[in-house]
Amino acid sequence: MNGLLLALAFVMGVVVPLQAAINHQLKLLIGGSPVMAALVSFAVGSVTLTIAALLSGQKWVGLAALPRAEWWMLTGGALGALFVFGTTLLAPRLGVAVMLSLIIAGQVCASLLFDRYGWLGMPLKEINSWRLGGALLVVAGVLLVNLGDRIGK
Repeated sequence: MNGLLLALAFVMGVVVPLQAAINHQLKLLIGGSPVMAALVSFAVGSVTLTIAALLSGQKWVGLAALPRAEWWMLTGGALGALFVFGTTLLAPRLGVAVMLSLIIAGQVCASLLFDRYGWLGMPLKEINSWRLGGALLVVAGVLLVNLGDRIGK
């Protein structure tokens, strides 16, 4: 695999707790609403993506195909909004490590199913014992992050 892509994936992981902490501070500033903080976050993100599209010479004509999109193809933004809202709501209540350990475990488990069954056009990849063992280690990590301070007391 391309090392640059692996590094980018790692950096994206580093950004998630940073985003949750920033959005929490924004939430506090604007009156305590995680929905409004997520709205501001998405508005800034939309402006950022618009600038990136303009600067990179994206072909806007492709957007003309949107009326032919199936309804479910447009749910990615709603899922992203739910994620940003959820992390803004949960980070201060659960703690960033607990929240993200559960998010990562959910991502790994769902990802194995997407790979195994090729859902939504994803390439097929078998669930072998190594991948299953990795997923079980992630779940074990979640348990340790969530319950580790209670073990041995």
